Amino acid sequence: MQSVENEKKKNLKRSRSFPYEMPVTDTCVAQSLEDCILFPVEEIVQYPLPGYVAPTSIGFSPDDSLITYLFSPDHTLNRKVFAFDLETCKQELFFSPPDGGLDESNVSPEEKLRRERSRERGLGVTRYEWVKTSLKKRMIMVPLPVGIYFQEFSCSKPELKLASTSLSPIIDPHLSPDGTMLAYVRDHELHVINLLDDEPRQLTFGANGNTLTHGLAEYIAQEEMDRKNGYWWSLDSRFIAFTQVDSSEIPLFRIMHQGKSSVGADAQEDHAYPFAGASNVKVRLGVVSAAGGPATWMDLLCGEMHDGNNEEEYLARVNWMHGNILTAQVLNRSHSKLKILKFDINTGQRKVILVEEQDTWVTLHDCFTPLDVGVNRFSGGFIWASEKTGFRHLYLHDANGTCLGPITEGDWMVEQIAGVNEAAGLVYFTGTLDGPLESNLYSAKLFLDGNEPLQAPLRLTHGKGKHMVVLDHQMQSFVDIHDSLDFPPRVLLCSLSDGSLVMPLYEQPFTVPRFKRLQLEPPEIVQIQANDGTTLFGALYKPDETRFGPPPYKTLISVYGGPSVQLVCDSWMNTVDMRAQYLRSRGILVWKLDNRGTARRGLKFESCLKYNAGRIDAEDQLTGAEWLIKKGLAKVGHIGLYGWSYGGYLSAMTLARFPDIFRCAVSGAPVTSWDGYDTFYTEKYMGLPSENPAGYEYSSVMHHVHKIKGSLLIVHGMIDENVHFRHTARLVNALVSAGKPYELLIFPDERHMPRRFRDRIYMEERIWDFIERNL
Repeated sequence: MQSVENEKKKNLKRSRSFPYEMPVTDTCVAQSLEDCILFPVEEIVQYPLPGYVAPTSIGFSPDDSLITYLFSPDHTLNRKVFAFDLETCKQELFFSPPDGGLDESNVSPEEKLRRERSRERGLGVTRYEWVKTSLKKRMIMVPLPVGIYFQEFSCSKPELKLASTSLSPIIDPHLSPDGTMLAYVRDHELHVINLLDDEPRQLTFGANGNTLTHGLAEYIAQEEMDRKNGYWWSLDSRFIAFTQVDSSEIPLFRIMHQGKSSVGADAQEDHAYPFAGASNVKVRLGVVSAAGGPATWMDLLCGEMHDGNNEEEYLARVNWMHGNILTAQVLNRSHSKLKILKFDINTGQRKVILVEEQDTWVTLHDCFTPLDVGVNRFSGGFIWASEKTGFRHLYLHDANGTCLGPITEGDWMVEQIAGVNEAAGLVYFTGTLDGPLESNLYSAKLFLDGNEPLQAPLRLTHGKGKHMVVLDHQMQSFVDIHDSLDFPPRVLLCSLSDGSLVMPLYEQPFTVPRFKRLQLEPPEIVQIQANDGTTLFGALYKPDETRFGPPPYKTLISVYGGPSVQLVCDSWMNTVDMRAQYLRSRGILVWKLDNRGTARRGLKFESCLKYNAGRIDAEDQLTGAEWLIKKGLAKVGHIGLYGWSYGGYLSAMTLARFPDIFRCAVSGAPVTSWDGYDTFYTEKYMGLPSENPAGYEYSSVMHHVHKIKGSLLIVHGMIDENVHFRHTARLVNALVSAGKPYELLIFPDERHMPRRFRDRIYMEERIWDFIERNL
């Protein structure tokens, strides 16, 4: 993937050969030469991770002649836009930021928080969109801190279409489907600019920036619902649906910047943070013409809590269907019922077309897919994904919401819909049919004739591991981003008919000095049984016996354990878990276990956490430790824990609950009491505090600190707006009251996860020092 005379040929050589090496650092001087060569501590905090320099944000041009992507020729986080011409098989630099693009210092406060919530670390260019117009121009839109650029392919100079400033930043810009307009949020109001005459227009009015906004997703939507947007273009580009968010009834939570030399407004920030059991923001849904004019409000108001279980508490998803029909997915307060509403955008009147109910919870997803009008016999219908069998599967519904039958079935789950070819009657999706540790692309029939039995999906990706895919517009081919424990991400162009390889686009060899020097070895994947017989998957990083002798070894359990996350899987991400590899290189055995409640195993497995945070997850981690002891890999008195966020909570909880097994724990940014976390996440798993007081008490780390015998290191950023530093402060109070020693590592200027390079190095040095002293 590369080329345009000398520099671009040079870039091609770099992308193929991956010549990225770490410089020798001062830390190496204090270590033995052997240790320095094997694994300096700086390797843990380097981004991108080894092997993760492959192209990202891959897309096809509207005519499918180009494949575009973000890529860093020098293998850093600073990316540019490149294009691969499928006819000439050459790569060209498409867009390079005139001013270097985004870095951590030139981002507005609003965007910094959005980056936190999306866990974005990329620099330079972080996203782009193709301009889809009737013209023959091939053009992309690139948002940067200085403004919105438009770049035509093979044109040397980009055009700054709309300037942005730190005091009035452009937030969340998106092109209309027909490519003639650009929508964005500025000063908390929704705007559009007509690209044909460059005339900007404000569409919404009345926002005050403090408690009322238009077109922006609220904190809960961004952090917990995986909904980053607060407005949506209609399919014909004539209308925009948008949210009005009212946070006036939520008390502000103040975060002080204790590390600053200044005081006052510059050293504090206030957040409308909805704590478990308290009020949520109120969200209305409106529709406005892209040409301007008054908004029409839909018959919907989310967030009005009446009896403790409002049926329309959360606006979860918004989708347009053909014919300018607007749909919204609304979720009740207890997460047990989700409704899909259909609106008449002229009157705002509504109709319920589908209700999804579960005793445990309804999991949000992005599989709602409207079907074209006039293309098939189910015109105006849609595809929906349900977990009513215990596993997420696809179902066909008509325009009124009536279920016409399943598209997939079995004890495995559909993850995402990759595309639909209605003319051919096929739906393409990724899922776990070939095992819960993998992800593959499959196709299935969209319609069945008569009493035709449901057929098994056809697998289209080849090779074990994880496959992420992007389909072209003509449904002829797809890009496969494939990785596994044994090899880093590679990018392939494949045929959509049978998955056969058309051409490799990007691969990384293993003859690279960094791979060889670090001696990275994939972990061993094993299966064990929970105390109820459920199969659990674990990953073992064993020290080199030739250097450290036979087991048992000092052992560190790397834990997350919370919902919606899977640690143990067949992915290169596990091979380049740099902390695990660092510890392994120093004679520590590292173990990971996905306890009951973690992701990708079906609703029954995941719902074990219902009302059980800190119980069943900690017990499964104990089972894992006992298995290691039984196998002679670990020994009592030399087993520790490490985790961050939910993992930080679970590491502290497990240390406290089972003091005779675990010697120490590193607890990073822990939720120490669930009454101090947000409504959506907490109440989904723990219910309302008023309805489950005993569960909330037992699930608090503070309830168990009196039993702690081992050593505890707590790590936390003081301006963490997700898991507030208050969690750590409350835990410290309980430790003091119980007379228990503890160690505290704080970062006054960091949020949920330290970002600054020096802070991350210091953190890893302190963590290693703690482990070395206590294991």
